[in-house]
Amino acid sequence: MKEKKLTKRTDNEKIENIRYHFDNHIKVIEKTLTYTNILTHISKVVDEIIKCFNQENVGRVFFFGNGGSAADSQHLAAEFTNRFVIERQPLPAIALTTDTSALTAISNDYSFNEVFSKQIQALARKGDVVIGISTSGNSENVLRGLKIANEIGCYTVLMCGNKVKYKFIDTYLNVESKNTARIQECHILFGHIICRMVDTAVKLGDLKYFSEIKLIKRPNFDEDGSFAGFKDMEF
Repeated sequence: MKEKKLTKRTDNEKIENIRYHFDNHIKVIEKTLTYTNILTHISKVVDEIIKCFNQENVGRVFFFGNGGSAADSQHLAAEFTNRFVIERQPLPAIALTTDTSALTAISNDYSFNEVFSKQIQALARKGDVVIGISTSGNSENVLRGLKIANEIGCYTVLMCGNKVKYKFIDTYLNVESKNTARIQECHILFGHIICRMVDTAVKLGDLKYFSEIKLIKRPNFDEDGSFAGFKDMEF
């Protein structure tokens, strides 16, 4: 089935085109499962994040990318620092796409290609996990950030679409597609699976310094909507 490119569509034709995108999404996931080692690669990334968090000085996870990948970076970092599924202590993760002062200063004084590498130089430490996101796999600023991270001694991960190969990447999470939208959809799926697996590790007690929260304080409101303090809620 192919997407119908028409200037005017009947309701049935619109439904067919919507179904096409669902089917195409499913096919890309199936191809990725069949032709890549995505399952073992995601498992490896989860292991490295757990190892990173279990360091005596407690490591951090860094995310960065451009455009939609920048949004994914912020999304995934927030799943760590807030919560994903279970109630747990916040986990240290940073998106390098949010500090507009750093981004504009580095771009203005040096080059946009250095916006992530200079932040990595400043913030990352040996043993941290650094995840770059690039649908093409060729974004210069993402690659420079990962190269510097590798030199520091971080574990480097590249989420990408094309099959690329660089000496400074430890693990690839690549998607079997050339369609940017499908690649981005798979990237956020990979990210959510990683978040869920880390949650599971917390629940199982595999993280030394972070634990599940059984009791949490939530805001309480009277019937008229006025604030009535906090109350304990059990999970």
